[in-house]
Amino acid sequence: MKIRRRIIEIDEEKCTGCGQCIVACAEGALVVIDGKAKVIADKFCDGLGACLGDCPEDALKIVEREADDFDEVAVAEHLKRHKVGPHAPACPSTRPLDLQPVPAAPATVGKGPSSLSHWPVQIRLVNSEAPFLKGADLLVAADCTAIAHPDFHREFVAGRVVMIGCPKFDDKPGYERKFTEIFSHSGIKSLTLVMMNVPCCANLRGIIAAALNASGAKIPVEEVVVAPSGEVAARGRLT
Repeated sequence: MKIRRRIIEIDEEKCTGCGQCIVACAEGALVVIDGKAKVIADKFCDGLGACLGDCPEDALKIVEREADDFDEVAVAEHLKRHKVGPHAPACPSTRPLDLQPVPAAPATVGKGPSSLSHWPVQIRLVNSEAPFLKGADLLVAADCTAIAHPDFHREFVAGRVVMIGCPKFDDKPGYERKFTEIFSHSGIKSLTLVMMNVPCCANLRGIIAAALNASGAKIPVEEVVVAPSGEVAARGRLT
């Protein structure tokens, strides 16, 4: 039965699909679909807003509208059937996976030299005026990608200046400021952006896009998306 009541509304323009609201929802009413948080069904949302404070983008708010009445019985069945809720791995980036890796051939283990040309590599530690950034082909990578991709050095690091970080846990505004400074003054020739195919990694794309816009720099950006199993899931041009 539809009644007029309070319920969550999601601003998809602001939502980055980080999944933090999902973990906070005790009723399992939220899910990430195509990189955006969605309400599965109105009857699962109690409208109390426990998820509001967990959204880093302020993409959630409480509105009053016509909606199906909150159904506690349906919620209990939903939680039991799908094993979702605040203590379940609802966020795709925290869901356990058994990947069954393929062992490397004995002749290649430990034989590849490092392609790293500089230090440090963590985004927060790299000085925006570091000499190695001048006129560089830049690689910006979510730090999990170096663990997931079996040939990260040869395919991505060789010939590039590397900056890595975690777009979920690190300082997003600080990253945007640093990249704006780098793009404004370092004459970056190209940028390769490597991310995992989990929703929270999309924050890295937003950080780079915001910094490019703020700096006014015209830099060609290639985007590479890596699956947890190691293969390249997608590749294309961001700019």
